Amino acid sequence: MAIVSMDHLDLAFGHPPLVEQGNAQIEAGDRVVLLGRNGCGKSTLLRCLAGQHPPDGGEVHLTPGATRGSLPQEVPADLIGTVYHIIAGALADQAALLSAYHDAAGDVAVDATPAALGRLARAEEAVELAGAWALHERIARAIADLGVDGDATFETLSGGQKRRVLLARALVGEPDLLLLDEPTNHLDIGAIQRLEARLVTYPGTLVMVTHDRALARSLATRVLDIDRGRLTAWACDYEAYRRRKEEALAREEAEQVRFDEKLAREEVWVRQGIKARRTRNEGRVRALERMREQRAARRETVGQARLRLHGAGRTGDMVLEAHDLGFHWSDGKGLLVEGFTTRIVRGDRIGVLGPNGSGKTTLLRLLLGELEPTAGRVRRGTRLEVVYYDQLRDELDDDRTVIDTVADGQDMIVFEGRPTHVHPYLAGFLFTRDRMEQPVRALSGGERNRLVLARLFTKPCNVLVMDEPTNDLDVETLEILERVLIDFSGTLLLVSHDREFLDNVVTSTMVLEGDGRITEYAGGYTDWLEQRPDPGPAGGASASKTVGPEGPPTAKKKPAPAGPRKLSYKETRELEDLEARIATLEEEKDALHVRLADPDLYRGDPDAVVRTNRRLPAVEGELEAAYARWEALETIREEFARR
Repeated sequence: MAIVSMDHLDLAFGHPPLVEQGNAQIEAGDRVVLLGRNGCGKSTLLRCLAGQHPPDGGEVHLTPGATRGSLPQEVPADLIGTVYHIIAGALADQAALLSAYHDAAGDVAVDATPAALGRLARAEEAVELAGAWALHERIARAIADLGVDGDATFETLSGGQKRRVLLARALVGEPDLLLLDEPTNHLDIGAIQRLEARLVTYPGTLVMVTHDRALARSLATRVLDIDRGRLTAWACDYEAYRRRKEEALAREEAEQVRFDEKLAREEVWVRQGIKARRTRNEGRVRALERMREQRAARRETVGQARLRLHGAGRTGDMVLEAHDLGFHWSDGKGLLVEGFTTRIVRGDRIGVLGPNGSGKTTLLRLLLGELEPTAGRVRRGTRLEVVYYDQLRDELDDDRTVIDTVADGQDMIVFEGRPTHVHPYLAGFLFTRDRMEQPVRALSGGERNRLVLARLFTKPCNVLVMDEPTNDLDVETLEILERVLIDFSGTLLLVSHDREFLDNVVTSTMVLEGDGRITEYAGGYTDWLEQRPDPGPAGGASASKTVGPEGPPTAKKKPAPAGPRKLSYKETRELEDLEARIATLEEEKDALHVRLADPDLYRGDPDAVVRTNRRLPAVEGELEAAYARWEALETIREEFARR
């Protein structure tokens, strides 16, 4: 039975329309993922389904009596009150009595006067009469999961905390139709896994906009796709959708080629007919006119983003080196880093994992020299050209246009040492001419992210530091950014909660385990899951791979291929990098042995002896892991070659 029906739906902001004559049904119990390029109208369609935005044409039918709950992409500016009140607001008739009970309990906790105790008794009686104790407990669990104080004022929370509160509000009422717009933004990996576990077993119908491919792959039972104004329903999971969509685009391209060839032949015919005959086949002429109109109305597929990094000269072999690094806040509380030692060399692509608030951004700032450590030291290499992607995008001025943001009012920018016109450069980041003239405040979240990338990529760099670059990016742009980072010859430090992005890009991972501990692992997110000795709070993935009903779902391995397989693009690049990495480690190991054999070492700085003795087993461990990985990849390559 359909819970939502869309009949000849039109949604438009100017021309061309976002959705034109869209028809689709969402069945009760479906878990629908809504996909499309940034700015195509996904958030607008969600607001329309939530009853917050009237369609420009057609109708949206909701099953009578069905309830709706939604998480917007942007935090509403008019929401005020405590966290408890905001979440309880989703419970309609019970919201007032639950809020009254919560306030009365708070008053008694502060001062148990007879009047306060009387108010609490009356509030308890009202809640009991309404049978709302289960709802109160549900709110309490939601607040505990948030890790914030239920009496905290909503207006004082950070942007990420506000979105968590709004997500809890959308979930706590368990509406029949749950509408979520980018629910994983600002969530750490542990919170994403807990959300995933909750949504897999959600009793109602789910419609969700997400660019988290792992989440879409886990949840989707159906896909709705917006492409050039067309709304298409795909009755399949996410992987099948990706395959069928690619096949459909290939067929469409072939049909368009045949159409254009026929149109060209008809244009030649009509011109020859004018010269050769006084009378012509008027039916054929009218058909040609219709073909011209059809060709003029065609909406071309949006091209792929053309992202390129402006590389700088090579750094030295050593990029960053930390020794016994420590940091805590001035009051002595909030220990974030303690006794951390690491060495980052040219070409490393390192992911940084940890729960929200664990100190990931602080660690980056310590390594880059923006913060002074409270213990230990950081040594930086030579010829470093650092570009830092700001997680909060504070550098964007809402009043400036897109062009001014990138080119500072000029028509030309310098890219890779050559003057480049700003229009084709921005077109490579999928900005059309009209969007280039728009103020930043008019951009969608994904467009703002692309603008930050466009601004950053004009700067030459050999060390790239990216703090949550994937929020709001559509899947196609995300995959292109992956390829850019894989091809980047410099050094990458990446903070991300996108599990698949980490797996595809990084070669090693620093995990903030809590209590100041930072542990390094080879590989990406999935590799960390396999290597960690004791699943805990690190990386925000607080549960083990098999947990109870309140934890995340069991981590699934991809099934092994039946026969020899070809190395993926990422594995091919990794194999090439490993050969250079092994050579570098061998040289360092030999140099350490030579140094330890030098009698002068022991007559000088005693700390140098300690550092050298600590570094040698670390290098030998890294070398052993690199050889093991190289052997595994080389075996795959050779088996495929012999096939």
